[in-house]
Amino acid sequence: MSLYGSMRTGVSGMNAQSNRLGTVAENIANANTTGYKRASTEFSSMILPSGGGNYNSGGVETQVRYSISQQGGTSYTTSASDLAINGGGFFIVSGNGGENFLTRAGSFVPDKNGNLVNTAGFTLMGYEYKAGVDPTVVVNGFDGLVPVQLKDEGLVAAGSTKGTMEANLPSGAAVNDQSKTSMVVYDSQGNTRILDFTYTKTGPNAWGLSVVDRTSGTTVGTQTMTFDAAGKRIGAVPATLTTAAINNLPGTGANLGAITIDTSKTTQLGGDFSSTGGGIDGSKPSKMSGFEIDKEGIVYVKYGDGNLIPKFRIALATVQSPDKLQPQSGNVYSQGADSGVIVTGFAGSGAFGNIQSKALENSNVDIANELTSMIEAQRNYTANSKVFQTASDLLDVLVNLKR
Repeated sequence: MSLYGSMRTGVSGMNAQSNRLGTVAENIANANTTGYKRASTEFSSMILPSGGGNYNSGGVETQVRYSISQQGGTSYTTSASDLAINGGGFFIVSGNGGENFLTRAGSFVPDKNGNLVNTAGFTLMGYEYKAGVDPTVVVNGFDGLVPVQLKDEGLVAAGSTKGTMEANLPSGAAVNDQSKTSMVVYDSQGNTRILDFTYTKTGPNAWGLSVVDRTSGTTVGTQTMTFDAAGKRIGAVPATLTTAAINNLPGTGANLGAITIDTSKTTQLGGDFSSTGGGIDGSKPSKMSGFEIDKEGIVYVKYGDGNLIPKFRIALATVQSPDKLQPQSGNVYSQGADSGVIVTGFAGSGAFGNIQSKALENSNVDIANELTSMIEAQRNYTANSKVFQTASDLLDVLVNLKR
């Protein structure tokens, strides 16, 4: 029985080393694959019960383990759509069948439709900005995700929705004295409009503000301002003024939407009137000239006038045990039975890490270690084959004793 057991054990060892050699071969083949995670073969013994002076040799079994949680090095590129994650998060990508996967392979490029697609053909997923509002993530699923698309839409204009106006009002002004300034804003078609701001002193430490659309002469907003003895605004901070909308503007038919203007930094101090504000969003008609992706995964479309408009925010995902994810073809992963629940979120928070544009994560394969493992597997395979051959020779001796 021991001779048969020895042959069986030798075969078990040969199979185990063959599996090890297979992972080594795959690692070496993918040493330059972006975001690839090293596979390794772990061994565990198989013991059979023995007794009465007889020994039943067992064998060895293997289990493949993936070093998915081990981050690879970073290489730098010149493409803004090449992305690397510094942290524990994964990109969420979609396959041709619409199924979502996780990956660390961030070598994305726009396809013919403008969708960001990596070298394996998987589409990067994120949340769309609507009316400039930062999207809300669905933490326990992939609902709401859409392909991150950077398609050139031709000339695009954006109406103004918010801005700031900072001013110093002269404390020595007499009642009914006025100070004036103006701000350029954009209507829904990208036409410039001028809003005139008139500050009128109404009493000690008190002023009134009137905002008028210069072209139509329409008053679009008013505000009362009061100041303390130190010349600082009294009341809620930030103090904002929201202008009234003007629809169907004469000559263009465009709309000037409501604009929220932050006036909280207005002061009343000695000296002349000065205006140091005027920041406003919106843009005149311009053509897309590129895009930028920041460390929080916000995808901005860049226009010819220099404006950056947020279009998407890239979604990231984490799991409790990344090494238990199930690898799939194309260097992507799906949820495993022991990996834990997939949690989605944004870069810059928790364990998701930050996104680095113009960078790629290298594979975490060490060629020197793999070559060492290959030599060890070869020697161990040969040694196990000798065990099988020796037991086979002894079995031949035993059979030939009868002759």
